[in-house]
Amino acid sequence: MASENISILVVEDEPAIAELVSFSVKTAGWTPVTVYTGTEAWTALQRFRPDVVLLDWMLPDLSGMRLLMKIREHRDMKTLPVIMLTAKTLEEDKVAGLDQGADDYITKPFSPKELVARINALLRRKAPERAKSLLRAGAVTLDPESCRVRIGDNDVEIGHSEFRLLKFLMANPDRVFSRGQLLDKVWSNQLDVEERTVDVHVLRLRKALKGQEGLVRTVRGMGYMLSEKDKSE
Repeated sequence: MASENISILVVEDEPAIAELVSFSVKTAGWTPVTVYTGTEAWTALQRFRPDVVLLDWMLPDLSGMRLLMKIREHRDMKTLPVIMLTAKTLEEDKVAGLDQGADDYITKPFSPKELVARINALLRRKAPERAKSLLRAGAVTLDPESCRVRIGDNDVEIGHSEFRLLKFLMANPDRVFSRGQLLDKVWSNQLDVEERTVDVHVLRLRKALKGQEGLVRTVRGMGYMLSEKDKSE
């Protein structure tokens, strides 16, 4: 099974910096999508949902700050992880960016290592399912790096979508997620997926988890959750 693809939207109008950032993102194993204006960035965000946006403050048309405000005002993008890239170093500028909803702030010039470290830290905070550490629930073990699922000592044959669903639920145990939330968190880059599709993948996941299917629970009228707790508790 191919490893999960993490996409990074790079919004930077200086070609040399855009190239450096894109190269750093590729080297880290992620997929960069580079645009050079705020307008291009907004258009791109209508087509797909990146895992992180690297947003330059000074853009030739729509400023990075204005674009950030639009992202935070949008119902489906308000929690989208955004890191501001800027030459502005004054404390009040940093505060202004964070107050408008930026998750982090990196001043130019910056090292590629620092950039990758900041992205990794943001992914861990915003999406624990992106972590690379082993996940366990009951007798089920999931290795995010090798994309391997095991029940006890036995490997589990599992589809890509079911793997992503299981990984998300295992990273967020004992929490109920509606079908809409699962669509947003697990299939955010596939805008054509419908809510009823979630039910199909849950059924397939349970079939794959023979003997451990009870970990994935239906919460009537609310959605789904993963829990090791006894249902009678």
